[in-house]
Amino acid sequence: MSPIVLFSFVLVYFLILLVVAKITGKNSTNDSFFIGNKNSNWMLVAFGMVGTSLSGVTFVSVPGQVGTLVGGTNYVNAFSYLQITLGYVIGYLTIAYVLLPLYYKLNLTSIYNYLSTRLGVASYKTGASFFILSRTLGATARLYLVVRILQDAILQSFHVPFWATTLIILLMILLYTYEGGVKTIVWTDTLQTSCMLLGLVICVFYILNQLHLGFFDSLTAMADKGYTKVFFTEPSSKLFFVKQILAGAFVTITMTGMDQEMMQKNISVKTLKDSQKNVITLGITMLVVISLFLFLGGLLYLFANTNGLPFTGDKLFPSIALGHMPPAMSIIFIIALISALFPSADGAITALTSTFCIDIIGMQRRSDWDEAKKKKIRQRIHIGFAFVFLLFVMVYKWIDNPSMIGVILKVAAYTYGPLLGLFTFGIVLKRNVIDKWVPLVCILSPLLCLLIDTNQKALFGSFEIGLELLIINGLITFIGLLFISKKETAI
Repeated sequence: MSPIVLFSFVLVYFLILLVVAKITGKNSTNDSFFIGNKNSNWMLVAFGMVGTSLSGVTFVSVPGQVGTLVGGTNYVNAFSYLQITLGYVIGYLTIAYVLLPLYYKLNLTSIYNYLSTRLGVASYKTGASFFILSRTLGATARLYLVVRILQDAILQSFHVPFWATTLIILLMILLYTYEGGVKTIVWTDTLQTSCMLLGLVICVFYILNQLHLGFFDSLTAMADKGYTKVFFTEPSSKLFFVKQILAGAFVTITMTGMDQEMMQKNISVKTLKDSQKNVITLGITMLVVISLFLFLGGLLYLFANTNGLPFTGDKLFPSIALGHMPPAMSIIFIIALISALFPSADGAITALTSTFCIDIIGMQRRSDWDEAKKKKIRQRIHIGFAFVFLLFVMVYKWIDNPSMIGVILKVAAYTYGPLLGLFTFGIVLKRNVIDKWVPLVCILSPLLCLLIDTNQKALFGSFEIGLELLIINGLITFIGLLFISKKETAI
């Protein structure tokens, strides 16, 4: 497929996004940037959040890991990711009926304001800082994978260096989020999620047709290769279903319910009831969509085996779509891929801008700043985070891990654990902490987890810790907070 043709379609797609941003960003204010004036339609938010939750990493890595071997074993990951997705549903129910009522009751713009009210200013700043770290590392990992594919497929033929490709993508994102923020993203995410899911469905039908298989025949062929196994029952394995379901639940609670990017869209909805419908709908939709991604992964491996193609992991889908499918399918893949990229990157930069403005520099509390000055500062911070993203993408290029979804979940286990401990402590216990010691507890907890993770064999023998490291991290933080707390005194 000609890189010029692919690039032309990318430009047309981006121009459509700019038109949507122009329409939705009219008369935008700081409130519309941060929370969409609390006037977003819950159905649009729910549908758009599918794209934000999945990202380009899901689009490439989830299908790619179906046929890859589990480290140190002779069996494949198969459909094991569905175990985590079942945990997601539990997590979304917890968010809907535990966290959202709390956020709406307090009428929050930033969810980390809860930590200030409940635990103290240092706890509040610590929570916001860990979100900034978590979202920066996770979003740039997602961005890196898609930029790498676009670089190989399109811009490399124009002799554009990797850093310039990243910069071009970030400038595109800045152009359509600069004014409208959340108000714009709710609409652009809806468009992009539609394109991503349409591309996914078309790819599934195309490969089924190429393999001359029906739905049930393809499942039988996948089962013969061991690709359809969902539940793993060996307790010592990282893929043990109890570990995976629990990890999936806590990943969702932290990476959605305690994440400003995801929650600023939820709390932009008019009412609590609508916001709860949004989250539950998202959970059910995610289960269906990820099942479809796994099914696509099985088909891609069958296609690769049939045609003698050596591709595996993150290279599987891009290599087949761009090198072994007709031009029309290559265009569909690229559009679907960037549709998966933009919702995760644009929302992340916007949420990081919101958190830094509201939680770190306290913009809403600055009565000496007028709206014009606040907007100017907010826009500068927005540009600043785009530059930070550029730097971190270059770091990931230097690391170049073969499976970015594993990297993202591992990063989440270290950086979201303190947030899990902070929110759980505040909600479950009626105790006051010594606020000034909270940052130390939240820093020590991931460091202890790092020691545990790197010394697993010495500590546990054949028993493997996987994504449940997030739960351990949260528990260590919780215990640390318990040590520096005392019972609330009646006033």
